[in-house]
Amino acid sequence: MVKKLLAAGMICLIFCVSQAVAAENVVIKGSTTVLPVAQAALEANMKTHPGINISLSGGGSGDGIKALVDKSTDIANSSREIKDKEITLAKEKGVSPVAHTIAIDALTPIVHPKNKVNGLTIDQLSQIYQGKITNWKEVGGDNLQIIIVSRDSSSGTFESWGHLVLNNAKVTPKAQLQASSGAVVQAVSKNRYAIGYVGIGYIDKAVKGLTVNGIPASAKTALSKEYPIARPLYMYTNGQPEGVVADFIKFVLSPAGQKLVVKEGFIPIIGEVKEKPLKKGKR
Repeated sequence: MVKKLLAAGMICLIFCVSQAVAAENVVIKGSTTVLPVAQAALEANMKTHPGINISLSGGGSGDGIKALVDKSTDIANSSREIKDKEITLAKEKGVSPVAHTIAIDALTPIVHPKNKVNGLTIDQLSQIYQGKITNWKEVGGDNLQIIIVSRDSSSGTFESWGHLVLNNAKVTPKAQLQASSGAVVQAVSKNRYAIGYVGIGYIDKAVKGLTVNGIPASAKTALSKEYPIARPLYMYTNGQPEGVVADFIKFVLSPAGQKLVVKEGFIPIIGEVKEKPLKKGKR
């Protein structure tokens, strides 16, 4: 299993079987949050489906959905729901987006491990990201300026954070925008003044996850909806999938596929694996 994810905004991995006489092609684009799950599922699925060429790339939920609308991808990975205006545009182009919920994610604020702050409230996070709280001492930390790290606007994670935490208020223009979740982790791990946010599957020893409203991010708290910033993760297709695309979606939603969701640090949606311990991915 390849565990290393690049921190660049576009991650492109192409898996091919050159011996195939009449290879079938599947294109998957979109969310970098969903990317580790898609990559793990792809690698496992390829072992049982030789003769299929599958390309997988990141770039953000918005890019994935745009590619679905433009008919340049078979599957659009997304960490947010498709917007009404995107559905309208899709229908104008003869595309009927269908959502497949493949996992649950707990959006988690992260800081440098040396930061003594262990938790923040939704209101504190909102004020920090709007630029109204600017020093860690205002929230129980050291007398240090807060460096704000955020995903860029093409990211579904950015939009989920804006909706669930900022109540659609604008992020301060002083925020350092990153093109991928891996880049957010990297930026925060190198700056003890920084704060960022990522899907729970991206947290490793290089950063520290904070509680929100006193609630830790976990499979249990996300599934019970006790954790305030949990969200579904999606794979979108044009209509009900068929053939090899349907096979891939079915695998992701199977017990074997959902075990990979757990292995990558996210939260499964099917009963057979819900109660298993959450193992955060190390990247």
